Amino acid sequence: MSTVLITGANRGIGLELCRQYSARGEHVIGACRARSTELDGTSADIHDDIDVTDSRSIGRLAEALSGQTVDVLINCAGILSAESLDDLDWERIRRQIEVNTLGPLRVTQALLPRLRSGSKVIIITSRMGSVEDNTSGGMYGYRISKAGANMVGRSLAHDLGPKRIGVFLLHPGMVATEMTGRRGIPPNESAQNLIVQIDSLDFSRSGTFWHADGSPLPW
Repeated sequence: MSTVLITGANRGIGLELCRQYSARGEHVIGACRARSTELDGTSADIHDDIDVTDSRSIGRLAEALSGQTVDVLINCAGILSAESLDDLDWERIRRQIEVNTLGPLRVTQALLPRLRSGSKVIIITSRMGSVEDNTSGGMYGYRISKAGANMVGRSLAHDLGPKRIGVFLLHPGMVATEMTGRRGIPPNESAQNLIVQIDSLDFSRSGTFWHADGSPLPW
């Protein structure tokens, strides 16, 4: 049995990851700002009042897990808002960077003592963070924050390499969650695809960027 820690566990993809990892018998730790009845219905060990933009709350999580080893850390907490060139809301853009870019870095740094050789760090990113794949513009805050998350993951892969901790960047697909206005594939399908990829990725591919369907993505 592996220990899997998932941020953003109370809804959307994070919730489905909790459900599916729990169903297959893993020890799941669900971290979130506010627990949900759906998350309470899983067998996850829930830690609420955890905000990935707040170092103190992440520190509390790390302390609460003292003595435990995390085999798979999934940085799933994220937000999205749509900014165009005519509507650059700087506070919304900053908030997305705090959550989507700095959140995974903050969580991973705080939980490093809980990781071991062979652990995997997953950052749920987006192909909208790909420079090469940007063919439509717009979505400034989200694109910037996810491109930043990709760079965080690539740097972590280098820095954690000597510890034999793999870091992987995964795009979940367009998923029908509250964040996307319920457009896209069902969250359970996305979570299933993500778990298949997480299982298959090994240390030799640390620092790489993948679609949940198994295809590599361009930077």
